[in-house]
Amino acid sequence: MFDLKLSEDLKMRMLRVQNAVRESGYDGIVLTTDVNIFYLTGLVFTGYLYLPSDNEPLWFVKRPCNLSGERIFIVHKPEMIPEILVSQGYTLPSRVLLETDVMPFNECTRLMAALKIEMPAVGNASVLMRRLRMVKTGWEIEQFRKSALGHVATYSKIPSLYRKGMTDARFQAEIEHVMRMNGSIGVFRFYGSGTDIFMGSLLAGANAEAASPFDFALGGAGLTTSCPIGANGTVLREGMAVMVDMVGNYTDYLTDMTRVYSIGRLPELAYKAHQTSIDIHAAFMEAARPAVSCASLYELAVSIVDKAGLAPYFMGTVQQAKFVGHGIGIEINEPPVLTPRSKEALAKNMTIALEPKFVIPAVGAVGIENSYLVTDDGVEKLTVFPEEIIELPA
Repeated sequence: MFDLKLSEDLKMRMLRVQNAVRESGYDGIVLTTDVNIFYLTGLVFTGYLYLPSDNEPLWFVKRPCNLSGERIFIVHKPEMIPEILVSQGYTLPSRVLLETDVMPFNECTRLMAALKIEMPAVGNASVLMRRLRMVKTGWEIEQFRKSALGHVATYSKIPSLYRKGMTDARFQAEIEHVMRMNGSIGVFRFYGSGTDIFMGSLLAGANAEAASPFDFALGGAGLTTSCPIGANGTVLREGMAVMVDMVGNYTDYLTDMTRVYSIGRLPELAYKAHQTSIDIHAAFMEAARPAVSCASLYELAVSIVDKAGLAPYFMGTVQQAKFVGHGIGIEINEPPVLTPRSKEALAKNMTIALEPKFVIPAVGAVGIENSYLVTDDGVEKLTVFPEEIIELPA
């Protein structure tokens, strides 16, 4: 059973989506992905959630087959949907939104055939849902606060997990163990195809320079060429920076936080770059508020980097990422994105991760990442934890 607060929140989200569908000129929206079904129902099931623009939602469930309730129908194939719609007094949609960004082609065409709808009467539900999920509800914001507390509790244990001579992979495994003991759900969701990752990333030394095929700020070679991201078995040695970017998956809503540890002392350039990252966060907190453009916040970060003379190291070396922050939510990479090309502006109750990072060749990655909530007159830092480089014994 849902608590009353969540039930009311789900109703508000459902109404928000329904209004957007109607304003877009469509008769309904069909959702199939875990993320969007969870967003509107608080559950995950395999099947289809149909939300018409002017009527109650219908659940067409393949699995679990024991799910039951008002307007819930067990189906084995999409061809069953039209008959059920008619039997319930619903009009078949003539224009419908489908998750065309992520729905397999075969499933998409089969669903279109079942509903007797052809292009161009199909719109992109993926874009609409990601836009609507940018602004969080009160209940969702509570989940971020809880996740941030779990995130901080885990990071506070990191220095005690370090042992001289351990590898980056072993260090990360020890952190992951503490994450699970602190309530991490163990996985997190990432938008986009072809992306596989575990519970976050740890980069040590020169491995931070390795470019990634994935759309992350920094890469890392990984332990195998089939999953080229993060720790690669590097033995932690004196003079290395160790960047810990483990996800805050302590509720269904994800906080993002990065902190840096050093094995002994680092070169002065690393400390200069790290302080510049902290300075960017301070400038962001001064400038960010509703209606401020995401592009201007990216340019603000770049101007501080240029003034410090650190452009060659900013957001990578071999491959430099062209963003400095992103939205967070049920997925770790939600809009808006702080890029020079962005047309988005901040709005109240958006949640943003800011991650200005630097890679110092042969030393490693430095810089911090924090999660923020956009408020009426600024931003609130959710991931409150010491930001200086924490020295570990060499």
